[in-house]
Amino acid sequence: MLKQRIITALFLLAVFLPALFHPDARWLGFAGLFLVAAGAWEWGRLNHLGPVAALVMPLCCLMLCTALWITGVAASMPNAVWLLSGVLWISLLFYFLKHGAESWRVLPALIRNLTGIGILTMTWLALYQAKRTGTAFLTSVLVLVWVADIAAYFVGKQWGRNKLAPSISPGKSREGLLGGLLGVVALSFAWLVLQTTFPALSDSLFARLYAHGVFFMLAGVIFLALVSAAGDLFESLLKRSAGVKDSSALLPGHGGVLDRLDALLPTLPLAMMLYLM
Repeated sequence: MLKQRIITALFLLAVFLPALFHPDARWLGFAGLFLVAAGAWEWGRLNHLGPVAALVMPLCCLMLCTALWITGVAASMPNAVWLLSGVLWISLLFYFLKHGAESWRVLPALIRNLTGIGILTMTWLALYQAKRTGTAFLTSVLVLVWVADIAAYFVGKQWGRNKLAPSISPGKSREGLLGGLLGVVALSFAWLVLQTTFPALSDSLFARLYAHGVFFMLAGVIFLALVSAAGDLFESLLKRSAGVKDSSALLPGHGGVLDRLDALLPTLPLAMMLYLM
């Protein structure tokens, strides 16, 4: 299992790191399309579509993303779109995490799958526009999500006692969540210190938030860390409603693409919302 995880991770890094750091955002745009297409297929499989019928999901996402890209809309999304996306995401997370997997399961499959197309299309748009905003900005968002997840894991493993959402993801604890929040706060200050030595880091999410004051930055990174954890829980809710452990087996040793993107689905659009405030 460990060997599979390492091989898969190295393959993903070999594909996506060059695209992430390439000055032309189109390379990451293309790479992102593959992720979104795979995630869309998994979403359909988690929501009562067969292996063949689920191919409609990536087809719809690819058509939408490509149309927005070709027309130039993807490069200059209005701020109001990100604000609306933020409101919808917060409402979605609050309602379904409060009411549990059954509240999602009882929705008609058409609504669940249309929701997935919308979510994954917005994720690709946020990824593409974040890259156009700047590599440092996109990297800072990715690192925030990773630090929140890693800190939550280790703190929860060491000191976790109180379950965060036992009916959705029994392994997560409130102590772990607190560890994740403290981790991103430490990251934000460390990043600001590092950017004085490495100017390439200066056009980051943290710098943008700090421009509005230290309290705004702290509120912003804590908010995004909470959203990141909620995105993870939401994907766990989808899997629980479908009665599966992983979103698929597309990534040997790692599960599926949605298992790797879960925290980024709401975080990327909401990071764009905060950046453009």
